[in-house]
Amino acid sequence: MKKYSINYCFKFVVAFFALWAFSNSSLLAQVNIPASRALIKRIIPQQAFDFVVEQLEPEQKDAFEIESRGNKIILRGNNGVSVASALYDYLTHYAHCQVTWNGVNLHLPPKLPSVKGLVHKNTPYQYRYYLNYCTFNYSMSWWDWDRWQKEIDWMALHGINMPLALTGQEYTWYEVYKSMGFSDTDLNDFFCGPAYFSWFWMGNLDGWGGPLPLSWMESHRDLQLKILQRERSLGMKPILQSFTGHVPPSFQKHFPTSKLKKTNWNNGFADTYILDTEDPLFADIGRRFIETQTVLYGTDHLYSADTFNENEPPTSDTAYLSALSSRVYQAMSKADPKATWVMQGWLFYSDRKFWKQPQVKALLDAVPNDHMIVLDLAAEIQPVWKRTEAFYGKPWIWNMLHNFGGNIVLFGRMNEVADGPASALADPESKRLAGIGLTMEAIEQNPVLYELMTANIWQDKPINLDEWLKQYQLNRYGHYNKYTAQAWKVLRNTVYSGGHIIRDGSESIITGRPTLDSNTVWTHTTFNYKPKDFLPAWDAMIKAAPVCSNSDGFRYDLVDVTRQALANYALPLQSRWVTAYRQKNIADFKKYSSQYLRLISDMDTLLATRKDFLLGPWLADARKQGNTIAEKDIYERNARDLITLWGDANSPLHEYSCRQWSCLLNDFYKVRWEKFFALLNDALQQGKEADLKGFDKSVSQWEWQWANAHKNYPLKSTGNSVKQANTLYNKYRKLIGAAYE
Repeated sequence: MKKYSINYCFKFVVAFFALWAFSNSSLLAQVNIPASRALIKRIIPQQAFDFVVEQLEPEQKDAFEIESRGNKIILRGNNGVSVASALYDYLTHYAHCQVTWNGVNLHLPPKLPSVKGLVHKNTPYQYRYYLNYCTFNYSMSWWDWDRWQKEIDWMALHGINMPLALTGQEYTWYEVYKSMGFSDTDLNDFFCGPAYFSWFWMGNLDGWGGPLPLSWMESHRDLQLKILQRERSLGMKPILQSFTGHVPPSFQKHFPTSKLKKTNWNNGFADTYILDTEDPLFADIGRRFIETQTVLYGTDHLYSADTFNENEPPTSDTAYLSALSSRVYQAMSKADPKATWVMQGWLFYSDRKFWKQPQVKALLDAVPNDHMIVLDLAAEIQPVWKRTEAFYGKPWIWNMLHNFGGNIVLFGRMNEVADGPASALADPESKRLAGIGLTMEAIEQNPVLYELMTANIWQDKPINLDEWLKQYQLNRYGHYNKYTAQAWKVLRNTVYSGGHIIRDGSESIITGRPTLDSNTVWTHTTFNYKPKDFLPAWDAMIKAAPVCSNSDGFRYDLVDVTRQALANYALPLQSRWVTAYRQKNIADFKKYSSQYLRLISDMDTLLATRKDFLLGPWLADARKQGNTIAEKDIYERNARDLITLWGDANSPLHEYSCRQWSCLLNDFYKVRWEKFFALLNDALQQGKEADLKGFDKSVSQWEWQWANAHKNYPLKSTGNSVKQANTLYNKYRKLIGAAYE
């Protein structure tokens, strides 16, 4: 790293703008109108002038109005998010359009449908939260400004007003520690590679995937400024980072008497160092961090701080936990008296054995009620609010977590999402329920769950799923017919039936490290439905294709349903070659193992027809971030490693973030299975037992070589999704049906 400090003119300009913006909140509502017009033009450029934006007088909570005036559609809101929500309400309810990550339908008629009377909607939720630390890496690691613009527009259309905004935090830390006398060499072992920031921010790891070039920090400082300016111009209040004690490994060299604790995430990474909150330096660094961050990025007085993310505290003593929590808050409030701590409540879910009622209460009670907001991070899976007296008086947010690791699988808890927020809102025991949100570990999958969850924002009653799904199909496909209706009835009652048998969707054994077992450490193949019951959804989607194939959303769904049917079939097919191997039936082993490999290749060919399922863009976007070959290589290694081993060759997290992507299937998963089958076939030929432990060790070394390799993969889709789905349906449907008899 080269020595660098913020230009003080730059500091002054940013600080002046931040001070002006946040001391003149009454003016921000007026600024939202041009920002809203710009959003409309980005979404529907050809018909943007058919919409008029007007100011709606502020209400207790956000509201919007829609009406027709002549040949114009009037959109009124009290801020940019409300106006954008009014636009999306019109697009979905009147023009039957849809905007998702995986399929967009914006085929507006030349003459816009008129609105009868005045539509007025207000939200019962003050806060509509978005993102999880993990999303910034499992999905967003390589995003540029163009991609961020689309996401911020998506947020606004879907009513989000409280996004987590962590881009560029590493630059803030760089400035803080440089001001404290740390050299670039001191910090080389601190900053991790860009694919691992989420866990660096949460204090789980240091240095892994680095060294991090200063060019990254500078470019993402600038990117964060654009992100925040756009979010704030639309009336959003972004949440920034605060200090929880995580310090560089070189910290004790500079401060020999500091009170440091070693902690370990227990996932194959080195110890990290946590500064004790009792140390006077804790408050000093906390203040420095927020002051520096405010100069750089401004503030909306909302700060995220996770004290024990998947790390158990050293003691369950309530006095200790209370004092620690109080000092974390004080480190914020001394720099910003208006500070509100936004706490991810994941620790209360992930470590329930430790966080019993006294411990939770001690941690929360130490912070003033109006200066903390708790995120019930996985309320659709296990609502923590019900066992904590609604977080003991704190305002809290009901969140859908849904996806872990960015894994590709059809799954969701549709009933809980349609009913949960409104039921909690009506429950007097929910006390200070103040919002709802999305806290998935990754996005760009299962779009129906996210459309459904955000549909809760502008109503206080449970969603009627029968009616909602009809509207969803019409908006997505441009058609509602008996076949799509049949498909979604099956999908609702199988993959989207949720339940508590499994935490997340069933993974395919294909993406697990080769094994004779039906599960691996991170490849859980238990279903929440009978795979046979899923097949009628595939039948119906194939029948719907002649009518719906012009829809981008339909083509995505057809590929995804076909992919799921094939991914599920891998399990009974695996059972056949495992049985043949154990019975020492060489002919059957070769037959079924060959079919298994063919299945992987067929899935790869199918997924190549959609850019959503390509490996190439993920790696190419990583390399684009680099300015030199060395930087490009670091970023590509990060991108490859995260979705395979996660860490080094001995990583216990391998496959946690597996992806059913074209080229990853053929070039990574299939090759592993080929190596495994060669081992088993050799054992059969020689009449000996296969060395499975030895294989695990050797294949992990091969995986590490793959993670460090450089190879270009297609950036554009190839083939016709509908034709390929039909081809595979004709090839596999009877075989799969027979496998479940």
